[in-house]
Amino acid sequence: MAADHLRERYRAPSLLIGHSLGGAAVLATASEIREACAVVSIAAPSDPAHVTHLFAESMAEIEAHGQAEVNVGGRPFIIGKEFLDDLREQEQRDRIAQLGLPLLLLHSPQDAIVGIDNAADIYTAARHPKSFISLDGADHLLTHPRHAERVAQLITAWVDPYLADRD
Repeated sequence: MAADHLRERYRAPSLLIGHSLGGAAVLATASEIREACAVVSIAAPSDPAHVTHLFAESMAEIEAHGQAEVNVGGRPFIIGKEFLDDLREQEQRDRIAQLGLPLLLLHSPQDAIVGIDNAADIYTAARHPKSFISLDGADHLLTHPRHAERVAQLITAWVDPYLADRD
């Protein structure tokens, strides 16, 4: 795990931030990182298997050949069968309910890759403290610099009370 590598060489992360499937990943692993004091999820699916619809036309090739190149958000990715199997096995709702850390959800109502209903599902499953901020006008990849800068500013302001005593 990346946190173990950081713990051994510097220090473990105290703030976990993930975008898209990375957001699902930090939600799934946060409880395993004892030093974590807060979690930020940006445009994450509530059920990681949800994203398989993005490469539905390649599913037969993935199953038959073990992998295929797919296009997600205008970018090519190699998706393997093991990745699909891992997505199908996730019990995300239970992990979110047991998170036990402050959670910030950032999601755009215009996200065409992972719908805003995913943020609602995560928010409903999570316990307080939790916050949701709508990234109105942003796309899934935050391709406009103004949207990426806004996300950075929002995270910085939100996390301040959780990191204040950590240094």
